[in-house]
Amino acid sequence: MLGLKLPTDPRWVNIVAKNIEEILTDHAYCEQKAASSAISLIIGFPEKTDLVQEMIALVQEEISHFKMVHDLILERGLTLGRERKDEYVIALMKFFPKGGSREDHLVHKLLYAALIEARSCERFRLLSEELEDEKLARFYRKLMISEANHYTTFLKFARQYGRSREAVDKKWEALLVYEAQLMQELGKKETMHG
Repeated sequence: MLGLKLPTDPRWVNIVAKNIEEILTDHAYCEQKAASSAISLIIGFPEKTDLVQEMIALVQEEISHFKMVHDLILERGLTLGRERKDEYVIALMKFFPKGGSREDHLVHKLLYAALIEARSCERFRLLSEELEDEKLARFYRKLMISEANHYTTFLKFARQYGRSREAVDKKWEALLVYEAQLMQELGKKETMHG
């Protein structure tokens, strides 16, 4: 369903299980960045009323997810660590060339967002099935459903605002191939993506 070309190595869960504090901190910032990205789309494309409406709802949901993760951190007697660079997102953003039309810029932002949500969904599924910590496993199962909805929303808008469905699907396919190559190098740390 997600279209990812390279699944996460299941051994990644072992890395996460040994570094719960790190993954929770990284996850919290991922939720915050997702909210910021949605706000950025509102600011950048205010005339796209249907997109703005959807992004308002998304901001609220992502911030509520941030709070949920932060609450888990506090429950465990931990504190939110400092933000880390997201190597995955930094590398992903290098795929599309700079410049281009405003329409291209929007489609590229939407495709990046769709892919990040798809990878998050896939990772949440893995955590929900493989973590021995039952509370965390249930938590990630619940979030997995949310991420799947976000992925389809971003992809739908990319197709809606792109020049043609074929052109957007071609870009999407190329981005998926590129991301699979990235995942061969990344995906071995206690971070949500990288």
